[in-house]
Amino acid sequence: MAEALVGGAFLSAFLQVFFDRMASREVLDFFRRRKLNPESLRKLRTTLLYINAVLNDAEEKQIKNPAVKKWVNELQDTAYQAQDLLDVITTDASRYKLETELEMCKSKVRSFNLTSLSSYNRRIEPKLEEILGRLESLAKERDILGLKEGGGEKPSRKWQTTSLVEESSVYGRDDDKFSIIKLLQANDGSGDNISVIPIVGMGGVGKTTLAQLVYNSELLMGLFDVKAWVCVSQEYDVLRITKSILQAVTPSTSDSDNLDLLQVGLKNSLIGRKFLIVLDDVWSDNYADWEAILIVLKSGAYGSRIIVTTRRRSVALTVRTGTVPTFHLMPLSDEDCWLLFAKVAFANIDTQEYPELELIGKKVVKKCNGLPLAAKTLGGLLRVKLDPKEWVKILESNIWNFSDSESGILPALRMSYYYLPSYLKPCFAYFSIFPKNFKFKKEQLVLLWMEEDFLLSTKTENLEEVGSGYFDELVSRSFLQQLGGRNIRYVMHDLLHDLAKYVSGEFCFRMEGNNSDGLSEKTRYFSYSRRKCDAYERFEALHKAKGLRTFLQSSNVLAAHGYLNNNVIPNLLPALRSLRVLSLFSYCNLTELPDMISTLKHLRYLDLSHTAI
Repeated sequence: MAEALVGGAFLSAFLQVFFDRMASREVLDFFRRRKLNPESLRKLRTTLLYINAVLNDAEEKQIKNPAVKKWVNELQDTAYQAQDLLDVITTDASRYKLETELEMCKSKVRSFNLTSLSSYNRRIEPKLEEILGRLESLAKERDILGLKEGGGEKPSRKWQTTSLVEESSVYGRDDDKFSIIKLLQANDGSGDNISVIPIVGMGGVGKTTLAQLVYNSELLMGLFDVKAWVCVSQEYDVLRITKSILQAVTPSTSDSDNLDLLQVGLKNSLIGRKFLIVLDDVWSDNYADWEAILIVLKSGAYGSRIIVTTRRRSVALTVRTGTVPTFHLMPLSDEDCWLLFAKVAFANIDTQEYPELELIGKKVVKKCNGLPLAAKTLGGLLRVKLDPKEWVKILESNIWNFSDSESGILPALRMSYYYLPSYLKPCFAYFSIFPKNFKFKKEQLVLLWMEEDFLLSTKTENLEEVGSGYFDELVSRSFLQQLGGRNIRYVMHDLLHDLAKYVSGEFCFRMEGNNSDGLSEKTRYFSYSRRKCDAYERFEALHKAKGLRTFLQSSNVLAAHGYLNNNVIPNLLPALRSLRVLSLFSYCNLTELPDMISTLKHLRYLDLSHTAI
């Protein structure tokens, strides 16, 4: 897989696919043969590159600046239009190349190449100029908005953790704490001086808190000669990690930035000493990064231990030693989540004095889905607010309506998204068109991503292999969880689904019932839950989404017999000329498709399985 910048903006990967297609020999040759203005193509690329340079800065600033958010949305909408136009040109170029290579009837080739030249150009060039005009206008606004090249704040600097913990505010982790302590006390049987215990779990589940509880446990008193806590975070800086450990294990401090001197000093300081080191929030699964620290720590005495907390299973596989298992931290029970929520929300007030609030509060807690971070955040929003209306408001609202100042969960979850490589961001956002708790098949998602142009091509892998790698990476980063059973399925946590919905904005829309509020002309990806009988009126609002790319039936439970009125598809398709994905899965009464299906130049994915066709 091609290495991509971690933390790249959502549109960066989208534009990379666009640039690759624009530079293809077929497109360039077609422009030359059709006598289309090559200057327009060059200006289009130059303008997009100029805008692309500030996308990281824009992605962050749009959170608090509505003007930047509007700019980003307009840019994405225009980029979609540009890609649609380029797809038409690419399709025509491929068709011309195929006809030529197969040496078909000369009249057909001549008809396509010469007779329709002027009319074809009259249709294409104005659209190209219109898109270019919009992009040039957006390029001017980039400077007015103060967007900077290479911008984008590094959230890791704001989220440094320490070893301190308030144990009275932790619930439901006693068993987990004792399990880790047993691993620290046990002999892993590897014969090495040190062993590594990886703690893996999704963002907000309490990995750092568990490590803090263990680090400060009285049960470990006297077991280790020295202890050190290092918050690693996104940037794996060997110099900083070395210096932090050295400062913890020796009374003398060093201002040197000479890595060799620091590592020799740390090695000498650890000889014959049994240590416990916590490396919190590790993201890098590069073995060379890990080895650069491990080579120094191996000088510690037998029985030394390292705890690594991470969201990525691949990190755990990189750092684990001997037979020590990876510890997978699970969400809290609703009961423990409620205790945590109540402690924050009620402060020192007895909950039994407010039975109505307790009833509402327990419903709020169910929204937390076992995430301590969510429970604390929502509890903080309701802290000592005794008006039931306030609680109902939170119960019925979406956490993404909270501002940064009101909710710590947004920065925490957004950090997970912000640090995704740019090529994974469109794939993650796409999950928002599926219902919550939907059970995903890996193969299905990979095919959909492929047809949506989310996958970056490489010289060594085909697109399905690339997509499989993307999916595995999202699993590794705890964005998806594998379910048990014979048929492998995956599910996304509700809060992460909310995050996907938040970042996808108005470009993704899922219809439940007949509610089409939120569907707009910018909507590109659409899904719906199938009912026993779906009439055309249910989908009529789709006519405003003329650039729609996906029409997908997706629900966890299918009706026993599904019917799609015969007038739905014939009435919709003329308005949805940009469709790439059309799923009519399991409509048992569907016996034929209208002839105009052949005019959908962009269509790549057509699912007619379990129909009467």
